[in-house]
Amino acid sequence: MAGSTTQQDPGQTTAAPEAAPPGTEGLGQLWETFLPKRFGTLRITALLLMGIVGLIVPPVGAYFIWLALKTPDLSSKQAARRLHLFEHGLAEVGKNGEVSVFRWDSTTATQEITERYANGLYVGTTYVYTLYREDGTRLKVTDFYAQPEHWGPAVQQEITRAQLPGLLTALEQGRTLAYGSLTVSLGGVATAKGSLTWSEIEKIDMAQGMLLLCKSGKKLPWARVQIKKVPNLFLFLALADRLRHGGPLQDA
Repeated sequence: MAGSTTQQDPGQTTAAPEAAPPGTEGLGQLWETFLPKRFGTLRITALLLMGIVGLIVPPVGAYFIWLALKTPDLSSKQAARRLHLFEHGLAEVGKNGEVSVFRWDSTTATQEITERYANGLYVGTTYVYTLYREDGTRLKVTDFYAQPEHWGPAVQQEITRAQLPGLLTALEQGRTLAYGSLTVSLGGVATAKGSLTWSEIEKIDMAQGMLLLCKSGKKLPWARVQIKKVPNLFLFLALADRLRHGGPLQDA
C-alpha cells in the first residue's frame, strides 16, 4: 500500500488528504483515510417517511426516525468519524473525537464477511472486523466506512507484513502458534480432532464463511473452521503457504 489519498463514495466531493489526528505520531506516514458511507437522499427520505407513517404505532415510527437521525447524512458527529490507515498501524476517530490506535505489529484481527439475500436475490454484504490490542482493548470496524472491500484486506495484509518475519523465527525456534482452534508448528497443523503434517495437506480453501483444510486423497475436507473464528486469517494463510511448500522460511 502506498500513497496518501482520501477515499470517497461516488457522488461525494473529493477532499484533500486529512491531517493525522493527535495520538498517531508513532504510526508513520498516513496512507489512506476512509469516510463514513452516506445513505443518500432517497434512503434517508424513505426512512423518514416510514417513521412518519409508523407514528401510528409510536415505537415503530420513532425507531425509523431515530435510524435516519443517526446516519452520517444527518448527524454531524457520525459524519466526523474517520478510519485512517498508516504505515505502522490504524487509527479510528470516533463520533466524540476519541482516537483509537492499533499497531500492525501487535494487533490481532478477526473478520466476518456475510453476503445477504432476500427471496434468493443478493441484497448486499456486511463487513465486520474486530481488532484486539495486547492490553485487551477491542475495536469493531464495520462497513459504516466506505470501501470495506479495500480497507478490510489492507488491514489483514499489513498485519501479515509486520508480524510474519517474527513468527517464522518463532517457528524455527520450535514454538507452536495458535489461531483459534488451529495450532501451527514446523511439523504440521492440528485441531481438536487430530493433526496433519504439512505434506499431507493437499490444499487450504475458503467457501461460505468456512476455512477448509483438505487432506490428500480425501474428497471431503479434513477440517472445517469458521473464518470469523480464525484470528489474523491472512497471517495464518501466509504461514501455512510457507510451511506447505518447504524451503527456507525466511527470505534471503
